[in-house]
Order: sequence, then C-alpha cells, then structure tokens
Amino acid sequence: MPDAEQPRVAAVILAGGLGRRMGGVDKGLIEYRGRPLIEWALDTLSPQADPLVISANRNLERYAAYGHRVLPDTLPDFPGPLAGVLAALEAVRADWLLVTPCDTPHLPPDLAAQLLHAAQQHKVPLAVAADTTRIHHSCFIVRTEQRDNLAAFLARGERAVRHWQAALDSTTVMFDAACFANFNQPQDLHKT
Repeated sequence: MPDAEQPRVAAVILAGGLGRRMGGVDKGLIEYRGRPLIEWALDTLSPQADPLVISANRNLERYAAYGHRVLPDTLPDFPGPLAGVLAALEAVRADWLLVTPCDTPHLPPDLAAQLLHAAQQHKVPLAVAADTTRIHHSCFIVRTEQRDNLAAFLARGERAVRHWQAALDSTTVMFDAACFANFNQPQDLHKT
C-alpha cells in the first residue's frame, strides 16, 4: 500500500527587520565565522523545505543572489516579523510554512520534521520550538491556511508573534537550547 502523500513544507527566513539593536545593520548579511548569517540558515533549511524564500526589505539583490525568491513586506512601515510571515504565506504553495529568523545560525537539521510531526500528532495548525528555559516564538511551523487569520490580526494593528500564536491551537517541541543561540547585539557574535 503506498504511503500517504507527504505534506508540502515551504520555509521563510526572516531577514526583513531594521536591526535596531545591531546599530541598524542588516542582520542577515552580518558575518559570523567568515560567512553571512543568511548562509547558515540557508544551508540548514534548504534540505528541509521547498520552496525556501527570504523575507527582506533591503539589500534585495544581495539576497536574491542566493538563488531563492526574496519577498519584501506587503504591509507598510516595517510592522515586524509577522509581516514577513504573511508575505510568505501569500506567496508559497505548500501545506505548511516553516519560519525562522536569519540570526540563528545553529538551527537543528531536523527542525521542520520535528515541528511538523508534533503539529500532525496533536492535530494543531501550529508547532513552536522550545527548550528547557524558553519558547522560541520566532521558530515555528504553521499551516498555510492560517494566512487569513494572520492578515486579520495584523489589520487590527497587532504585531506580537506570541500574541498571534496564543490565539491558535498549538504545541511546543523541545530542542537543545544551543540550537537557538541568536544574535541581537554586536557582542552576541563573540559568544559562540
């Protein structure tokens, strides 16, 4: 008997922020161990999802040079990471969307598989990565059918990822905390 068709998983790397805590630098292009942060995410996520898109609002040509579709926000005034998620949900043709930030270079190689498995097992439209100390709200998988829900949330002026997630049935998946070391300030680049 043939296996049931595998769900299609797309991914978006969020690189569209203003990088305020990094002095306004485009975080995806900051070098870490000799390579831009975006390359770390691309290398880890490329085997996990197809298509893979990049959410960016500046340096679009540099990001496009990596061979993936680049999606600027469709909403004005940099309303935050959920604007990048919405742009991806509107653009991709898949059952699920894996979402990660560009500033987390040590993501797990099985992130998509673990999150998808948990969401399917619990029959929920959202699974969020966590470790023993915190929930990583910016690393999650969501059913693409949630695009209208997210559009309505943003239209109300809401911006917080965790608030949108709190309104959805969800589960969390435990990972090693080291996988989610991220870089928000210049000194963070020297910690790992």
